[in-house]
Amino acid sequence: MLDPRELYELTADAASVPEGLHLVAGITGFADAGSAVSQFTSHLDEILDAVPVAVFDADILLDYRARRPIITFDEDHISDYEPARLTLSLAHDELARPFLLLTGFEPDFQWERFASAVEQLIERFAVASATWVHAIPMPVPHTRPISVTVSGTRTDLAESMSVWRPRTQAPSTALHLVEYRLQQREFPVVGFVLLVPHYLADTEYPAAAITALESVSAATGLIFPTDALREANREFLGRIDEQVAENGELTKLVDSLEQRHDSYMEGTTLRSPLTDVDGELPSADEIAAELEKFLALRRGRDDETPFSR
Repeated sequence: MLDPRELYELTADAASVPEGLHLVAGITGFADAGSAVSQFTSHLDEILDAVPVAVFDADILLDYRARRPIITFDEDHISDYEPARLTLSLAHDELARPFLLLTGFEPDFQWERFASAVEQLIERFAVASATWVHAIPMPVPHTRPISVTVSGTRTDLAESMSVWRPRTQAPSTALHLVEYRLQQREFPVVGFVLLVPHYLADTEYPAAAITALESVSAATGLIFPTDALREANREFLGRIDEQVAENGELTKLVDSLEQRHDSYMEGTTLRSPLTDVDGELPSADEIAAELEKFLALRRGRDDETPFSR
């Protein structure tokens, strides 16, 4: 393997990073149901005064043809170019407590080298723990709180928060590999998978970002303001509820998901809301049928709605 140190460059502010901080990560790439991670990182970018301490080399890690940078064309010339960034920054929570924040694009190339680079940075800054979030679509209703699946070495959080504990195989992300490498070292690491309603997976669902922030707080003790997101979520849910109320098929879908959820959440916070009355997960065909029904309804609507964003 080529030297992982050559994947990133430390900034002058790296020398001022205190030891023993929590590392929080959210990178956009393969799966981001409800735009949970993109909203999570955008919200933190807006409310935090983060200072980069390590900047990764996009020319090595990014496939520009798959994720092209944005330009601004101003009448007859290009006035701006926005390169993709993957950055480790020093930030402070609402109580002015410092932590490290890894955000940006998910590497397209050299995952093993990237994981080793993250491990190097964790050692360089004597990081106390690592916490990351991502989100996947699931057959759950928007009328119930978003649940999470917890992975990593924090058994306390898995016991208290993890609703769905499958034994399964799934496509990975680069941070899965980082978690796996840290887990092998018995380093304190936790990953939160947000289970987002499948029919809202293509929207910007503010509740997903709120759950991401709350999950990070549960793991680290860091505190983040969420008032703006909560107000946006109230408005978003109001529009969704109006659409559901106007459509009998959507009402049946949500009712069915609510019944399944409530039946298997009764009496415990750890039982999966995804199973049927026999304790079985819905099949891929059943989920596909629900999605196909929903998509057919969406195609029949001419006006733009939150579902069709």
